[in-house]
Amino acid sequence: MAIDTAQPPSVRPERPHFSSGPCAKRPGWRSARLDDALLGRSHRSSEGKARLKAAIALTREILEIPADYRIGIVPGSDTGAFEMAMWGLLGPRAVEVLAWESFGEGWATDAVKQLKLDARVLKAPYGEIPDLSAVDFGRDVVFAWNGTTSGARAPDAGWIPADRAGLTLCDATSAAFAQKLDWSKLDVVTFSWQKALGGEAAHGVIVLSPRAVERLLTHVPAWPVPKLFRLTSGGKLIEGVFEGETINTPSMLCVEDYIDALEWGKSVGGLDGLVARADANAKALGDWVERTAWVDFLAADPRLRSNTSVCLKIVDSAVAALAPRDQAAFVKAMTGLLEKEGAAYDVGAYRDAPPGLRVWCGATVETRDVEILTQWLDYAFACARARATVAA
Repeated sequence: MAIDTAQPPSVRPERPHFSSGPCAKRPGWRSARLDDALLGRSHRSSEGKARLKAAIALTREILEIPADYRIGIVPGSDTGAFEMAMWGLLGPRAVEVLAWESFGEGWATDAVKQLKLDARVLKAPYGEIPDLSAVDFGRDVVFAWNGTTSGARAPDAGWIPADRAGLTLCDATSAAFAQKLDWSKLDVVTFSWQKALGGEAAHGVIVLSPRAVERLLTHVPAWPVPKLFRLTSGGKLIEGVFEGETINTPSMLCVEDYIDALEWGKSVGGLDGLVARADANAKALGDWVERTAWVDFLAADPRLRSNTSVCLKIVDSAVAALAPRDQAAFVKAMTGLLEKEGAAYDVGAYRDAPPGLRVWCGATVETRDVEILTQWLDYAFACARARATVAA
């Protein structure tokens, strides 16, 4: 069906926020909800620790984290949390690093070039994942569950053995609160508030299994560990980190905002409700992809497609024939139009990914807004295509 490039769609998404991080605030969010945040007070006061402990307790409840797993709020967003795990836990065994997008590549760089570990890196192109049957679980295994910049995710946890010898370190920042995680298969899980719950940036969460805690207590890294990464002192776990006594000063405004998001998550049905919302959003976008000739998923295998950071490629023959730089310029023309019209913000592919589009479909996004967005994507493509044809 031809799109009238002179006439844009008649309606815009109510919330045109489709960024993959920081992500859309929860529906109905208002800054007034934070008026009672514990500002101007110490986070180590009884009231401050109570709010931090409340955030930890709600995290455990909604994500259905086992009682014997420890949960800590740490600095540096998901990156800080995952670096903390790598620098504090790795070393006793050889390491497998799975990399199928930019963040996995980053963890591989840390393992090989910074920590100089005995590491094997299993790579896959954007939109694919490595052969999971080839992973050696006699080693410690490092991976991102959901490829935020590639739109490809682990299909399940069946590939991880229960009787593994090594630890599994999982960066779950764009999977937590939108995908079910099998905690029995994961020894370290990290994520940030700014992804699936739309919290404010700069804080991370680290979750440790009993096996991970045992490693911390029995392993002394061969390298200096910065203060911000230390979870032990004098051979003992710093228990306060998991009771609301953070390593550095957190923003109590951000903590209150996270609690607000968690309470909203609980109100929509907890983890099942959050997953269902993300699935519905991804389906709305997927239905459009199936009936649209010019676009397709970057992840070809439906089992591997993310329901949060959905990555798309332009398969129109004329655009696909362009050099990568010109493809990127084409996408930029589309996203520029969308932003100018107030129809969609931040939907271009990640800078290291192939040129294309990336739409956040996590639970804080409304399905109706995704459906409206697809009309604007068609319009933006038609406009960019018409201009490219005129220029040619």
